[in-house]
Amino acid sequence: MPDLDTREWLLTNGLGSFASGTVSDVRTRTYHGWLFTATNPPSGRTLLFSHLEASLEVLGRVVALGTNFWGNGQIEPTGYQLLRSFDINPVPKWIWGQDNWQLTRQLLMPYGWGESSEENPTPHSLLPTPYSQFCDRILIHYRYEGSHPAILRLRLLIAERDFHHQQTASAKLHFSQLLGKQQVCLQAINSGRFGIPWHLCWTEGNYQPDPVWYWHYGLPEETKRGLGDKEDLYSPGYLIVTLQPGDAVTLEARVGFPDSMLSVLTPKTFAEAVEAEQDRLSQIFGWGERGGGAEGQGSRGAGEQGNNYECPMPHAHSPLSQQLLKASDQFIVYRASIAGPTVIAGYHWFNDWGRDTLIALPGLALVPQRFDLAKGVLQTFGYYCRQGLIPNAFPDVDGEPIYNSVDAALWWIETLGLYLEATQDWDFLAEQFPVVQQIHKAFVGGTHFNIQVDATDGLVSWDAPGVALTWMDVVIGSHPVTPRYGKPVEINALWYSALCWLSQWAERLSQFEYGSSARLTKQAQRYTQQAEHVKTSLQKFWNPQLGYLYDTIEPDDRRNFQIRPNAVLALSLQHCGFSVQQGCQILDLATTSLLTPYGLRSLDPGDPEYKGKYEGNSEQRDRTYHQGTVWAWLIGPYIRAWQRFYPQRSLPFDWQPLLDHFLSDACLGSISEIFDGDLPHTPRGAIAQAWSVAEVIRHIQ
Repeated sequence: MPDLDTREWLLTNGLGSFASGTVSDVRTRTYHGWLFTATNPPSGRTLLFSHLEASLEVLGRVVALGTNFWGNGQIEPTGYQLLRSFDINPVPKWIWGQDNWQLTRQLLMPYGWGESSEENPTPHSLLPTPYSQFCDRILIHYRYEGSHPAILRLRLLIAERDFHHQQTASAKLHFSQLLGKQQVCLQAINSGRFGIPWHLCWTEGNYQPDPVWYWHYGLPEETKRGLGDKEDLYSPGYLIVTLQPGDAVTLEARVGFPDSMLSVLTPKTFAEAVEAEQDRLSQIFGWGERGGGAEGQGSRGAGEQGNNYECPMPHAHSPLSQQLLKASDQFIVYRASIAGPTVIAGYHWFNDWGRDTLIALPGLALVPQRFDLAKGVLQTFGYYCRQGLIPNAFPDVDGEPIYNSVDAALWWIETLGLYLEATQDWDFLAEQFPVVQQIHKAFVGGTHFNIQVDATDGLVSWDAPGVALTWMDVVIGSHPVTPRYGKPVEINALWYSALCWLSQWAERLSQFEYGSSARLTKQAQRYTQQAEHVKTSLQKFWNPQLGYLYDTIEPDDRRNFQIRPNAVLALSLQHCGFSVQQGCQILDLATTSLLTPYGLRSLDPGDPEYKGKYEGNSEQRDRTYHQGTVWAWLIGPYIRAWQRFYPQRSLPFDWQPLLDHFLSDACLGSISEIFDGDLPHTPRGAIAQAWSVAEVIRHIQ
């Protein structure tokens, strides 16, 4: 398979629905298909429409344009051999051809706000509600060029299954189809239960019902991951389109029953939809109106008042800047259960996560000045604060969020601070300050998972069996791979920064008379005293022999001396409690041990627990996840720390490999979640990760 290009593409619609596949048009994953609809946005993602298997007849010769892996290892047909070109911008476009003909196909997943969007023409504001205003659809556009007429045959391949699992043909699974004028309505019936109705319509052609199962598609990427790797797809029929040179046909697959109130599909629909999407992005990011980023701020150097080092997006009209911002928008989605915006952590398989959202928010929302979005996300998380904890995940149905994180609340405070610095929105501070105080009170007094401030040193500690509450959160069975019980270094760096924020905010609110001035002034003094205590205690993490920070102080007071990137995180926050000399030594060691062209390793290669390749079955991969694997998002904290402690020295990091990855590797136009710790640093994990993209946006120049 040396000439099969299995790099991937991704389309999203702001609801959690997506379409994805490969450059060669061969499906290699369970997550490849043209319409995964989010039945409970952004969750409940279900594959309805896999793809169209195309063939073209010219002068009596039929050419198959599709490419499939089969369970027996064969590749058939081999349409990829006729593929002349592929482009991702502005939408995925394939061109197949031979000497006397050329066929172009383009795909577009329109933004999920339905045709009722005219009621609120401000797409850059908070995502609208209710869900009835949304729709899931994908547009497919073919154009034929040649010296002779041609016949295009498009066979539908469909399914109804959860996006994590494969479909298997069964006597209990049927698909109904109801043929209308230039449309067919489809619905699965499984063990008597009716599935999601959807319909396909087209501008030209004749549809022929021809129900048949296609068995045993192979999914080689799932084979590598040790997961189910066979799929059966159902075909209800095929469309025949007679094309003269220059002719085009547009198809639309849309969730729901046909509705006469919907606009009619026309030859102009596809071009109009592309233009509408370009206009939507232009309104969000101000292309043609203003720069794409927030106004930059200068550095105050190391110490108590470390500054916000986010860089504005330079050259806002450049193709690279626009592609990065376009990629960032793919992660912003509407969550029905909270009736508000959230951030998908990564595609294909992740939902939204509190920690990831809050870390990614500066790059996704503050730098491009999507301040309403940032405010909405912070407001939602603040509303759901319970016992001083911020949700790490929201439920897909009625129920309480999941609070299994020690740091989400602290990241919420840190990100709130960055939002306030960018917007000077002190009314919002006054609104959220009770939540800030609730978090502080809960951490000091104690909350779930034995999270509590140690009265002797002022540091945050936690101890709960069978869980992992930091970002290194893998648990296999009931055994965390990197438990980090006790006092993790970045948690306490966040705690110190939070106390500094609280002191500033109480003082500011007292000046603006948002409450009792005397009471707020005393609170500010108390927070300052507590911050000073914590700053002194942070020295417990200093390992003078290594010139680095201990990763954790364990419950029995032992020190974990592994070289991990959490020390760099501790240097990168708005308020830093470590000296310039310490910061420089930490960065020097991190640079030699952890830095790669794609981010930071999660563990020093010299450590006996280091694992350099993220591969194998699920358990093998989980054991590698934070034991040497490179995380792209960590390049952001590294840069912020470097600019703080080495403000006069150039960054020892070359952007080009990561930008090349963004432009032409893995998922074209996005950045992978992780990379192997060992050369050649193969991209792994989710093909598009929110905080990976966000941290590049914060710093690329």
